[in-house]
Amino acid sequence: MAKQETLQADKRDVKGTTASKRLRRSGVVPAVIYGSNQREYTIQLDSKSFFDLARKQTSHNFLVNLEIAGANEKTKLVIVQDIQRDPLNGSLIHVDFRAVSEGDTIHAVVPIELVGEAIGVKSGGLLEQLVHEIEIFCRPSDLPDSIVNHVEALQLGEALKVSELNLPKGVSVKLDGEVLVAIVTQTRASVSEGTATAS
Repeated sequence: MAKQETLQADKRDVKGTTASKRLRRSGVVPAVIYGSNQREYTIQLDSKSFFDLARKQTSHNFLVNLEIAGANEKTKLVIVQDIQRDPLNGSLIHVDFRAVSEGDTIHAVVPIELVGEAIGVKSGGLLEQLVHEIEIFCRPSDLPDSIVNHVEALQLGEALKVSELNLPKGVSVKLDGEVLVAIVTQTRASVSEGTATAS
């Protein structure tokens, strides 16, 4: 399950483009927390601290315990919804959070990790991963870093479907179960080799 990281933040009273640019120049990134009632709560974070934290995550959607100075509610559990970066230098521009509680059902997009070498690959085939990440639904305490599946048993022409994913307890998906996640295809070399063997 995903670890809940802790991050320091400050309540942000100033808004607007000019104020946000001033914050970014001083190493601070503006951010917003959206609540279930759609109300916005503006905060600011140390840019380097958040960047270092985000860089360690396997998914863009991860849980954070925000400790907010100057707020009535000192600690708030949130999930990262969107990270805006400068397209030229990759620096942080803005972060969107959504407030959650342990009883909520949240949705997040997590990577699919395929482990092992398929039998079909050993026979000269090629493992093609068609779906690299998937939207899941779960409670915050059940949020995984990734969906891990072993593919050693896949032979030439066989595929791994969404319905066959190894979903952790408490995690569900809405993507159709027949969607192919990965398939072992024949390469030209393996086809040629098979033809030569037959003749």
